[in-house]
Amino acid sequence: MEAILRNDYTVDWITIILFSSIFFMVLAKTTFYSRFLNYIILPFNNKYIFLYQKKDKLFNWFSIFFSIFQLLNFSLFLYFAYTIFFKIPEGQQFVAYSIIFISLFLFFTIKILLQLGNGFIFNINKIIAEIIFKKLSYLNYSGIVMLFANLLLNFVFRESKAVVFISLLLVFLINAIGWTTTLRNHQKFIASNFVYFILYLCALEIAPIIIVGNYLIDRNL
Repeated sequence: MEAILRNDYTVDWITIILFSSIFFMVLAKTTFYSRFLNYIILPFNNKYIFLYQKKDKLFNWFSIFFSIFQLLNFSLFLYFAYTIFFKIPEGQQFVAYSIIFISLFLFFTIKILLQLGNGFIFNINKIIAEIIFKKLSYLNYSGIVMLFANLLLNFVFRESKAVVFISLLLVFLINAIGWTTTLRNHQKFIASNFVYFILYLCALEIAPIIIVGNYLIDRNL
């Protein structure tokens, strides 16, 4: 009898997550092609913001698809960064990723709900919704950078700190453009509600970064 050769090919969970995220991006592109074309040039041309901020705003399928895409890649990017600087026990990798994913999901969900709640309390729902839409659009766009970073960290430059830092810089620049656009478009609103704006920055933007930074520093020490 001739020996039968078997090629056992196992698809790991990271590959599944990467392809799942790409699926949602492709789904957004094929379902909303013209919108995708405007979105893909977002950091260089804010035509997308002007076209869609007055329409369906936050709760539309295009934003939902890209939010899932961003969340999958953001979580995976943080997982890779964590494994580079810290040790994860063997066999606990997917558990660690799941914790990061759930934590990010809860953080973004609670943050958006708090922002919408503030808008309802102070009767500025429309403006708050526009601000969230702009910030979320740029954050979701930075998921594209995270996707390429994840592909590099998983298949090419494993445990590369340079890829992590360069990707973080690009993500920061993209979101800085988003913040600049938001501040410029809402100067009058911010000026008339400056105290509340400062409180918002401290509570929902700066404080989480400080908390996470202190946690990572403590773990490193």
